[in-house]
Amino acid sequence: MEGDLICTNPWMLPVSWIYGMVTWLRNRLFDWGVLESRRYAIPVISVGNITVGGTGKTPHIEYLIRLLSPRYKVAVLSRGYKRKSSGYVLAGPDTPMEMIGDEPWQMKQKFGDVYVAVDADRRRGIEHLTTDEATRDVQVILLDDAFQHRYVRPGLNILLTDYHRLITQDKLLPAGRLRESAQGKERAHMVVVTKCPADISPMQYRIISEMLHLRPYQHLFFSTFRYGKMVNLSTGDMCRTSEKAHHNVLLLMGIGCPKQMYMDMKQRFASVHSLEFGDHHYYSRGDLRRLTDALEQLPEPHLIITTEKDVTRLLSMEHLPGDIATKIWVLPVGVRLLQDNDRLFNTKITGYVQKNLTNSRVAQSQDDNKA
Repeated sequence: MEGDLICTNPWMLPVSWIYGMVTWLRNRLFDWGVLESRRYAIPVISVGNITVGGTGKTPHIEYLIRLLSPRYKVAVLSRGYKRKSSGYVLAGPDTPMEMIGDEPWQMKQKFGDVYVAVDADRRRGIEHLTTDEATRDVQVILLDDAFQHRYVRPGLNILLTDYHRLITQDKLLPAGRLRESAQGKERAHMVVVTKCPADISPMQYRIISEMLHLRPYQHLFFSTFRYGKMVNLSTGDMCRTSEKAHHNVLLLMGIGCPKQMYMDMKQRFASVHSLEFGDHHYYSRGDLRRLTDALEQLPEPHLIITTEKDVTRLLSMEHLPGDIATKIWVLPVGVRLLQDNDRLFNTKITGYVQKNLTNSRVAQSQDDNKA
């Protein structure tokens, strides 16, 4: 049910109060104009969250890429978490994962025609994307995990909250996992409750809507995971999960909040056991031994299922034994909007982009005439 992963530490509430005062003051400085929040003529869409840990940002950004890239030149700008580089880096087809981070690398491999760049300073990143010769034809910029990066004011702010850990039920760090007060949700234009069970009931929709207590100008959506065909890491063969339903599965995950995926896989396979690591975890030889030992405990037939995000880090290992690689199946994870709201969601996204591109062209034409 919703909120079933909420676990707080009441002993840390005094520290959370201090942390909350700091984040409150920072937000007020932006609201009062003491700290500048810059807007851009180009359409900028931010996809982020308030909670530490995964809320499904990457699948939702990939959803937006698939929606927009057939009509517009799209760029994704990320911080590049845990990358071994600094400053602005524009990803190329051969850029190593260590230079840009696992999620940007994954997106660049899947969407070769989309610009993917990383920079902790989002303003500088946007300036590079819009002025550098290699990327100046960009028409839409998607900001990955930038809800707290208030130095940029997106034209469309999308806030994600996990069905299993709603922001209105959580506490501030370090007692809970909120980066800022749940009141920060008021900056969002659209709120998406992610990782919902596919069979969520109408009553749960209503309860969650009341718990989030959104403003009239905000639009609420619900999404669930959509799984693609599995791909064998060694052979490249593809199959549906239903074709392996009689197998015993070891679910290998280094992602934030993997509960919903685990629950979904339990409905598809004979038995499912999980080996979980922290989000963005880089696998070591010790982890490989744990993986081998866990697999040996499963009766035949068995296989390993992992995510696209995890396999990028598995492939960075120097020696991945062939007998293990043949048992690893990569499961693509996408999203699907519930309540038949995909058309409404898509219309709001494309409508914003088209309107702001038109306004940008008009402003540019006026500037040229003045010149």
